Amino acid sequence: MSPKQQRGEATVDRLLTAALEVYASSGQQGFTVNAVTEASGVSLGSLYHHFGSFDGLAAALYTKCMAELFDELTTAVTRTRTARTGVAAIVRAYLRFTEERPDAALFIHASAYSGYLAAHADRIRAAKGVMLKGIVDWMRPRIESGEILPTPEPLIESLVIGPVAETARRWLSSTYDIDLAQAARILPDRIWRSLRPD
Repeated sequence: MSPKQQRGEATVDRLLTAALEVYASSGQQGFTVNAVTEASGVSLGSLYHHFGSFDGLAAALYTKCMAELFDELTTAVTRTRTARTGVAAIVRAYLRFTEERPDAALFIHASAYSGYLAAHADRIRAAKGVMLKGIVDWMRPRIESGEILPTPEPLIESLVIGPVAETARRWLSSTYDIDLAQAARILPDRIWRSLRPD
């Protein structure tokens, strides 16, 4: 990699790191292009050069946070042998990520309700499909063998990740009395019941 490419990657990393810090400290209201350029020390022109727009930066940050989350989920599930232990591993990994990386988890969940990702929805959907592939690939043979009820692949995320994502969102909002340790004990079995063949 050339020195120019290395500088470009360092600038991108600095912008993404600063953007997440700004969002974590100032919320959606304070998540502005001026706040991010000031926090990062990167010029507005450089931000636009690398991301095309502030929405492009937000979409890149969302994709980065989602990739980190799905890396955790995929690593957890591929270390298991049975469908039931795999579901439990996904749930616990998601909750652990939420607790250990609340800034990234908050950005993931809050961004779903913001307007700045809409222009990049197709790109985000494609990236998320790639991220989800590891989990789907792990589940497919278990569906084929009858260990898991036949489930259309688009619904796997809704059934397995949907309940834990909503639990994480509520915990992050601080408006609900959610105990993540309790959720980690209860949710795996409840989610497993929606997937088991009997």
